[in-house]
Amino acid sequence: MKIVIAIDGYSGTGKSSTAKQVAKRLGYTYIDSGAMYRAVTYFFLVSNVDFKNERIVEENLKSCTITFDGVSVLLNGENVDHEIRTMEVNQHVSEVSALPKVRSKLVEQQRKMGEEKGVVMDGRDIGTIVFPDAELKVFMTADMDIRAERRRMELSKKGIDESAEVIKANLKQRDSIDSTRADSPLKKAVDAKEIDTSHLTLDQQIDKIVIMAESIIYAS
Repeated sequence: MKIVIAIDGYSGTGKSSTAKQVAKRLGYTYIDSGAMYRAVTYFFLVSNVDFKNERIVEENLKSCTITFDGVSVLLNGENVDHEIRTMEVNQHVSEVSALPKVRSKLVEQQRKMGEEKGVVMDGRDIGTIVFPDAELKVFMTADMDIRAERRRMELSKKGIDESAEVIKANLKQRDSIDSTRADSPLKKAVDAKEIDTSHLTLDQQIDKIVIMAESIIYAS
């Protein structure tokens, strides 16, 4: 049988890298919900959208289409993998993600993507809001300094040079916004399995979740 695997948690805990490889190991479809919110944020930034104006937000969402080609995230048909990982997008993505109109549109799209199951999706409200009935829910955490260093290295590989302190401040700000927003806050689902990735390698993180998934898939 095929299942839905929902992976939630904080930025810099390895969610996306782990989810992508878990999907590959299981032959499942990987959906990066965070990339979807980043794509909307990037679209709003280049379009000079006033985030606080609900009418303008709703109007601009009509001309914002996000899809995946199996590898990359596409914004209106264009690959924006690099553009959505900049510090400017990092600084605004939590604010955009908190907008009810944005969340409503993307949650609806994410649920459609998971209708056939065989999906691994990572984000902040996947196990609580998007797929509350997911067969496997995982919540990932890690030490703040380790999270900041992981994000610094990730940005460095993309040619973006930022100090660990600037990144740490951004992560703390995002944690606060994500955890306290009124609509779909970041929190651990009651039935989620928590994994602290501070001292785990990527392979160890992947192995843990694959073992959990297979125990459910082959239980019958």
